[in-house]
Amino acid sequence: MDYLTGPLLAFLGISALVIMTPGPDTAMTIRNTLLGGRASGIATAFGVATGLAIWALASSAGIVALLVASEPLFLVVKYAGAAYLVWLGLQSLHAAFRSAGATGTGPMSVRGQSLAPRAAYRQGVISDLGNPKIAAFFTSLLPQFVPSGEAVFVGLAALGLLFSLMTLLWLTGYALAIAQVGNMLRRPAIRRTLDGITGATLIGLGARLATEDR
Repeated sequence: MDYLTGPLLAFLGISALVIMTPGPDTAMTIRNTLLGGRASGIATAFGVATGLAIWALASSAGIVALLVASEPLFLVVKYAGAAYLVWLGLQSLHAAFRSAGATGTGPMSVRGQSLAPRAAYRQGVISDLGNPKIAAFFTSLLPQFVPSGEAVFVGLAALGLLFSLMTLLWLTGYALAIAQVGNMLRRPAIRRTLDGITGATLIGLGARLATEDR
């Protein structure tokens, strides 16, 4: 009971603050919901949660410690993840400029390209696994909240999976909210603006990931 009202409550509070702070996962979910609708937005949330779960289990098993300790390997993962975010951002900017020059009035001229849920899920996984900051975050945060006397692997894995579940619920809510007003957001002028903002945000986040220290 002391753990439920002490360390666990603190962990939930810190996790909620981190999860609700806009970042690559939020931008990705918004982008993919606009591209593919509710199903693709939810699939993105599941992809992000899958990536987090993989990082959590790898951290619990001590595998991530090798990544964090290896500067070259850490940089490879970081730059690959940053390049992926920039690439997705450039796609969004391209969609914004392309739709600005479109003259058609059918659904495709408004929506631009479509994104299947499977592709959205894959993008969520790749984006999350390409961010080694999450690995460093897990290895520094989770051990502080493992109950004394509990198996380290079990405690770390449970907290990491709980973080993944909280992220899934938050991003799913984001996807549902965006999908709810999707028709309005897909109006050409609004859609171009959102594509431009999302693209610039993803590029900025990729650049920050590439240039930040550990």
